[in-house]
Amino acid sequence: MQDLIRQWDGESVVVRYDRPSDAWIFIVIHDRTLGMAMGGCRLKVYPTPNDALRDALRLAEGMTLKWAAIDFPFGGGKAVLAPSAPVEGKVREGLLLRFGELVESLGGTYGTGVDLGTTPADMNIIGRTTSRVFGRTPEHGGTGDPGPWTALGVFSGMKAACARAFGTRDLAGRSVLVQGVGGVGGPLARRLHEAGARVLVTDALPDRAARAAAQLGAQVVAPEEAYDTECDVFAPCAIGGVLNRRSIARLCCRIVAGSGNNQLEEAADAERLHERGILYVPDFVINAGGAIAHGALEVLGWARNQVEARVLRIGETVGEILEDAARQGESPLREAERRAQRVLRAAREKRTEPAAAALASR
Repeated sequence: MQDLIRQWDGESVVVRYDRPSDAWIFIVIHDRTLGMAMGGCRLKVYPTPNDALRDALRLAEGMTLKWAAIDFPFGGGKAVLAPSAPVEGKVREGLLLRFGELVESLGGTYGTGVDLGTTPADMNIIGRTTSRVFGRTPEHGGTGDPGPWTALGVFSGMKAACARAFGTRDLAGRSVLVQGVGGVGGPLARRLHEAGARVLVTDALPDRAARAAAQLGAQVVAPEEAYDTECDVFAPCAIGGVLNRRSIARLCCRIVAGSGNNQLEEAADAERLHERGILYVPDFVINAGGAIAHGALEVLGWARNQVEARVLRIGETVGEILEDAARQGESPLREAERRAQRVLRAAREKRTEPAAAALASR
């Protein structure tokens, strides 16, 4: 753990061991240049606490890039709750309540929300011990499930990628393989079906894939065959690290555009995709819809129609990144990171101007 934190370039890591649930709690704050750190709470059983911390560190950094790439006034942070075994009932409730107390003790440094393994109902529980929680159910004053908003942004970004790769935004007739048809992949598959795309689905849970296929008339692909299946667009909407040296060599697609966080196992994987001529849409840009919805609706007070328009603008952002990357002859990941760093640099410079002016006037 010490080595992971020592090598990391973020602001702070809060670590707590929760004895009643035998869970490690990690709250990771990467960068608050743009504002309060905001990022979801992931609840998952990991092989070791170090694996959980490593995931939290990467996810927090991804949130910094996400907020900066879309130029939204929030910083990057993430929470990971890592029990040794699945937790339910009172044990789960107690863990969430104590996590909320820990969030509240940070005094507004970090705000949490829904992520892999947590739900709006979980946010209701967390909200009993902290006001720094977003994505509660509507009955409890929240915006509910962020999945459909994330799916809308991915759908918009995917159309922009198709315009770049195929010369048209029209998805009718395009084959799209959705990997993971849960909270985001499910709504995305429905949108694709309604747009006339030929939808293929795969999921680690066979019953979930079968239900999605029955509802949409989609083709089911076995998880172990997903990377070898020919399609126009591969949409990773499940766990991270699915794009690596091994899987990239197997891909039979022209575009990768999905909602999963940290899709690349390492940064070099973006170059591997680029070398293969596969257009990769950086995950932290295309999957920002849910984050935009929670931040805009619950913090900034926007109306829903304003939020929808802003989420749809993800497509414009994706288009600009892909165009600039092509002009530079670089991978879209490099261009997206450069875009985010420009926003962060401008904010830091603006923040230092008053201090410099005050010193000059003395």
